[in-house]
Amino acid sequence: MAKFVYKMQNILDVKLKLESQAKTAFALEMQKLREEELKLQAIYADIDRYEQKLREASMGKLDPLEMNRCNEGIEIKKNEAVEQKENIKKAERNVELARGKLNRVMVERKTQEVLREKAFEEFVKDINYQEMKEIDEVVSFNYSKEE
Repeated sequence: MAKFVYKMQNILDVKLKLESQAKTAFALEMQKLREEELKLQAIYADIDRYEQKLREASMGKLDPLEMNRCNEGIEIKKNEAVEQKENIKKAERNVELARGKLNRVMVERKTQEVLREKAFEEFVKDINYQEMKEIDEVVSFNYSKEE
């Protein structure tokens, strides 16, 4: 039996490599987003610690220097949180861009695979046609010998 050779196999191979690269890029962007979200959580944890220190400083003997330091720390951390939220939005946009690219590349790869499957089906049809033709020739030859 003849061997099936897909004429555009090199294109399919390139599409597979591009898909692999797009998956890697998407995973990296997702990791960056997670890191930015963790930074924001750390900032909120710092705000909570400052607020706890502020409550402790306001109980019992008042320590105005410590209270002032805590208030300043809270304000600084709130500003950092606003900046970090912007970083998260940028990371989310990058994730969406990477996801869009991955989807496009996957569609292109799937299209090439469908074309390959159709070419293989056509190949099988041709092989079956050739076999039927050979069988018909053998039958015709045997039939003509008998006469």
